[in-house]
Amino acid sequence: MLHRLVGDLMTTAVVSVRRDMIFKDIAQHLTEHDITAVPVVDDQGRPIGVVSEADLLRKQESQVDPGGHLAAAHLLPAERAKAQALTAEGLMTSPAVTARPQWSVVEAARAMARHHVKRLPVVDDAGRLAGIVSRGDLLHVFLRRDLTIREEITTDVLTRTLGLDPGAVTAQVNDGRVTLRGTVPQESLVPIAVRLSESVDGVVDVTHHLRAETDTSADTPRR
Repeated sequence: MLHRLVGDLMTTAVVSVRRDMIFKDIAQHLTEHDITAVPVVDDQGRPIGVVSEADLLRKQESQVDPGGHLAAAHLLPAERAKAQALTAEGLMTSPAVTARPQWSVVEAARAMARHHVKRLPVVDDAGRLAGIVSRGDLLHVFLRRDLTIREEITTDVLTRTLGLDPGAVTAQVNDGRVTLRGTVPQESLVPIAVRLSESVDGVVDVTHHLRAETDTSADTPRR
């Protein structure tokens, strides 16, 4: 199976800034390019941090409410330092959490969840910025056509990987939801067929009506 990698999904035309870029220019970059965050790179083009809208808004968060309705925000020392920063180096969240082009969608999604970030700068073997991948980019795998998903399950999973006779098991796909029907040589192949089908890019859910050749039980749906 040919899984889509970060290198296939990432944006390569990356907007980045240097550590000495001032606050107002960073805000202008975000607005002009319609982005919510930007990697900060060193002189060799290696990501050293990320500045997001949230980082910039800390300056507003630290201000006294002009209407006098809100008490002063309680900021931790690190947050207060960011609120007072004037350049990307002081504003950025660092170190940068990065990905590699050869990472799978699963690896990238888990890194985002683990570090509570919405995007990952992608670096090459030398650690230089090569692209950026966002949550939205990862979701593109779920836009694959049902016919494409069905063909991959039928050809790569059922026939090539599991060695099943063509037509022994059929796959129906509707909005990314897969239904497997048919007969396999032994019971142990059922969970394998389901698991491999679930791993196909774009699959949302797998239900099966599979049974072994020696199984005479009713053909009821199982997960």
